[in-house]
Amino acid sequence: MSRFSADQLLETVLRYPVVPVFFHADAAYAKRILEVCYAGGLRVFEFTNRGTNAFEVFTELVAHVQANCPDMVLGIGTVYTAEDAERFIEAGADFVVQPCLTEEVASVCRRRGTPWLPGTMTVSEVYHATRLGAAVVKIFPGNVLGPGFIKSLRGPMPTVPLMVTGGVEPTEESLREWFDAGVNVVGMGSQLFKNADEPEALQQLIARLLAFTQSAVSS
Repeated sequence: MSRFSADQLLETVLRYPVVPVFFHADAAYAKRILEVCYAGGLRVFEFTNRGTNAFEVFTELVAHVQANCPDMVLGIGTVYTAEDAERFIEAGADFVVQPCLTEEVASVCRRRGTPWLPGTMTVSEVYHATRLGAAVVKIFPGNVLGPGFIKSLRGPMPTVPLMVTGGVEPTEESLREWFDAGVNVVGMGSQLFKNADEPEALQQLIARLLAFTQSAVSS
């Protein structure tokens, strides 16, 4: 059972609508990045299952979050199979993100009470995700679909919680375009971490982006 229900996760991501999407093979480095994100005000973090030692790094991050960043909601991304979903949830994942949508992962998340964020890129997939119990529906890849897709989707599906990943730049202009189109949350990976080796600059950037998104959502 996750520390957070789907409703609690949704409440948190809507309050902190910037989600870092990050992987690094060095656990110490990953911990430093997570700490910078936390200090910048973020409270949701997606670590991706993209390296051979991703599971080992993730388990260290779980312990680090519990000891040092207790309000951080830590999830695992790039999950394709039920087996991976099971082991990462057992290791402490607060939510599971997919680049696609698979019913086997949805089933595991439902059974384990873990919020599920599937990746979709068609109206049919978005609808299917909601039917299978998605806490938030991920629109991916955003750089291919574009804000116009979100605007069109909002006609028939005005209330589905949407997170776009891919194609989101760490600028107010990019964020304004996506939020004006109708997304609720943005996920940012490599674009956000261009200055990852300058922790103070990264923290300040994160704080600015978070303040802007919170203002955009409330306005």
